[in-house]
Amino acid sequence: MAILVCGGAGYIGSHMVAELLEKGEEVVILDNLEKGHRQALLGGKFYEGDLRDSNLLDLVFNENKIDAVIDFAADSLVGESVVEPLKYFENNIGSTVNLLKAMRDHKVRHIVFSSTAATYGEPESIPILEEDKTIPTNPYGESKLAVEKILKWCDNAYGITYTALRYFNAAGAHVNGKIGEDHSPESHLIPLILEVALGKREKIMIFGDDYPTEDGTCVRDYIHVTDLANAHLLALKRLRNGGKSIICNLGNGEGFSVKEVIEVARKVTGQVIKAEIAPRRAGDPAVLIASSDRATSELGWKPKYNSIENIIETAWEWHKNNPNGYEK
Repeated sequence: MAILVCGGAGYIGSHMVAELLEKGEEVVILDNLEKGHRQALLGGKFYEGDLRDSNLLDLVFNENKIDAVIDFAADSLVGESVVEPLKYFENNIGSTVNLLKAMRDHKVRHIVFSSTAATYGEPESIPILEEDKTIPTNPYGESKLAVEKILKWCDNAYGITYTALRYFNAAGAHVNGKIGEDHSPESHLIPLILEVALGKREKIMIFGDDYPTEDGTCVRDYIHVTDLANAHLLALKRLRNGGKSIICNLGNGEGFSVKEVIEVARKVTGQVIKAEIAPRRAGDPAVLIASSDRATSELGWKPKYNSIENIIETAWEWHKNNPNGYEK
């Protein structure tokens, strides 16, 4: 039986494919390559196309014996979602609805869904618990929360069990050095810092140094991309073994400020990384740190690459050897 990975040529998706292949799973990948990279796939059977194409989905399910789906396919730029909310609702919600229709029609009963900490909005307390209020402050988070609710009703109606994983800041690269992070445009802090170390960017901007944190800069929970992939594996195993639907946070439970991340990057790279303070960005919470107790107890998940030094070291290895990302 095969596992269908939607958005499998993307940053997290490609690491998921690598982990599945390592475990000896049969892998089918569907990606429209709008943001993903064909070169990031280390194996598996690949289909190029969009989840909103019902005929393509039927073809994929008919040609392969699929027993579970892992869904990463989504637009994920918070700022863009505020400017283009309809694009995010149409793609992020519409794509997964179409996927769920195909799963229902082809009697596929398990899905692991890539959700986000953006479903919470401004946190009421730290660390964030799954039971905390979900009031997204942007359309990206709203679209993911909507899908979580749709999954609940599909479980109720069709018996499609799910695990929705709300994760925080994915970072790092595969320890084999073959795959890593290549976004265009790049919006994530660690690769932006490393672009300065590589001389591709003059400086890194720190958006606000007057937050109520120890050094005045935003604090975030960073999690290695391979640890994320491993959590999806464990979630899949649990569903296959008859586990009920569940929502879990994924994070290290420890936060690092923007200034701390820059300082660690200077140490890891041995480079002078120029930083400049800029005004705050609208909607940036001061602190986002997850409680992953539920993932630990329900999935048996424990992050392996949980030091910020290790995360940046793997990212640096990738970016140093692939300064222009994947070959186009």
